[in-house]
Amino acid sequence: MEAYAQALNIAIPIFFLLILIEEAAARWMGVSVNRGLDMVSSLSSGITNVVKDVLGLSIAIISYAWMVEHLAIFTIKATWLVFVLAFVAKDFAGYWTHRLEHTVNFLWNRHIIHHSSEEFNLSCALRQSISEVFRIFTFLMLPAALIGIPTAVIAVIAPIQLFAQFWYHTRLIGKMGFLETFLVTPSHHRVHHAINEVYLDKNYGQIFIIWDKLFGTFQPELAEVPPVYGVKRPVQTWNPVLIGWQHFWLLLTDAWRARSWWDKLRIWFMPTGWRPADVAAAYPVSVVEDVSRLEKYDTHPSLALTTWSWAQLLVTLGLMFYLFNQIALIGIPGMFWYGGFLFASVFSYTTLMDKSRWAVVSEALRAAFGLWLIWWQGGDWFGLGGLWPMGVYALASYLLVSLGMAAFFSKREVEQWLMSRG
Repeated sequence: MEAYAQALNIAIPIFFLLILIEEAAARWMGVSVNRGLDMVSSLSSGITNVVKDVLGLSIAIISYAWMVEHLAIFTIKATWLVFVLAFVAKDFAGYWTHRLEHTVNFLWNRHIIHHSSEEFNLSCALRQSISEVFRIFTFLMLPAALIGIPTAVIAVIAPIQLFAQFWYHTRLIGKMGFLETFLVTPSHHRVHHAINEVYLDKNYGQIFIIWDKLFGTFQPELAEVPPVYGVKRPVQTWNPVLIGWQHFWLLLTDAWRARSWWDKLRIWFMPTGWRPADVAAAYPVSVVEDVSRLEKYDTHPSLALTTWSWAQLLVTLGLMFYLFNQIALIGIPGMFWYGGFLFASVFSYTTLMDKSRWAVVSEALRAAFGLWLIWWQGGDWFGLGGLWPMGVYALASYLLVSLGMAAFFSKREVEQWLMSRG
């Protein structure tokens, strides 16, 4: 956990720098690729995902280390060729993981958040799942385990292969000539994120597009069909915690309501989007039929609310980095309480971004939680007092100010928004 946290200390600032460069380039080119609250939502989703990973809040059904130890046919050393083989094996497994997540109903819940943005930009690359509790696809690395690729090699390759998927989430780069034949490019990945009929369920490759060409899922971007982004059942929220469990909740309620026991069981394993006929008739959900008429989700925030949302994001990022750099000293169970506070923070300020009637309640609960943690720590904040004596007072004051701001915006904007929507 500590090693991964330290890697994120380097990777996250680089990602943010690239996002700023993309925005500057877009303005110079006279195009718009970002919306304020959409960016905050995307970056907040990234916070929940990396905190979950750093805290180890997921369970591997079977580990790669176990497969190597018990199933390897050969013993090989970590040469440069082994690293190349490991990279290819990881990407092959990634293709099939990605494809299954798109095509099996219960697996889509793990991945929907990555597609939930109705924009396509570098910040949406950071929309990653908070709901991936069980890691079930390690078995796809069986070929690598059988030939004995060391666990240490996979540990090095995995984050590189993951971070290398960031750069192609952009509309600012056109087709890239020869690279289009074997690499996943921005053009290929724009197709993957689009909900146009011709583009649906295409281009699952993560680094190499050759897997799609081999297995029949390749689709080039067409000049006459501009991609429309999002998901067929729009999520209609900025809250990444809600998005992360939205599809699962639909499956659960559909299974409960279905009259047939066979439907209750098979709904989880049917193609993504399938619903029992009786439930679909009685409880219809909104689905995008004509992508040209898609209205992007927008709560029309004032400049003040947008600015406050960015401020909340930056404070939460600062608290996250403090956790990453002090995690060994914070230890167990403190780091889990701390992580819970970060999740509560993201949930609260994105609830306000949604202009939900529950915005003040969620902020009051977060403030109470934060103040309880200070009391539980004996008037400290996980060792912050030793580094900055006034830090605890600043944090307590921030929690109270944040509650006051939630009440202010709720009175000024949320009530008006709810009345306008009936």
